[in-house]
Amino acid sequence: MFTGLIRHLGTLEARAARPGGARLRIACGQEVLERADLGASIATHGACLTAVARDGQAWEADLSEETLEKTTLGRLALGSTLHLEPSLQVGDPLDGHLVSGHVDGIGRLIERSGGEGLWRFAMPDFLAPMTAPKGSITVDGISLTVVDCGADWFSVALIPETVKRTALATMKPGDVVNLEADPIGRYVAHALERRTSGQRLGAFAEKGWGALEGGWGVDPEV
Repeated sequence: MFTGLIRHLGTLEARAARPGGARLRIACGQEVLERADLGASIATHGACLTAVARDGQAWEADLSEETLEKTTLGRLALGSTLHLEPSLQVGDPLDGHLVSGHVDGIGRLIERSGGEGLWRFAMPDFLAPMTAPKGSITVDGISLTVVDCGADWFSVALIPETVKRTALATMKPGDVVNLEADPIGRYVAHALERRTSGQRLGAFAEKGWGALEGGWGVDPEV
């Protein structure tokens, strides 16, 4: 688990194709390298990766085809700045939000504005049921609070400090980002999607096989 608070940056130094995916080499500071033991989890631009090698300057991680397809890590240019966050340890303060490091989809910056610092992003429409005003959403590993949202977009308010200390400072409209929905919203949306199935099971538990006389549809009395 992670918090979505970005305190460390890295640089995409190399990306090499491998059977079934690719391997990344990420240069970074000693604080992250000390946490990059073999098998350790490090959120990289929002995606939870497993360290498979390291030396005094960088660590490496293997990406599956699924990760390459569902995240931006397979398309970022070499030299790109990456947001890094080692996994939480027992006793660490939970200053941000709960972030799993499981990217749900790829979004795109629509516009960034000054003044109130409102930024608007496009998102896949399947994320809409998991996105709500005042809820959280993770953008390239940064956990942010949703200001407003629609069927295929959301907006967030960014303070200058967040922009200055992350790769957001160089982001421009059209750039793609990794998105992770609020974990609570994900489970609520899943439960609602399966509610009809739950009603069938509830009817069966209460009335036995008689509840299924009309087939696997919902009992009209339930």
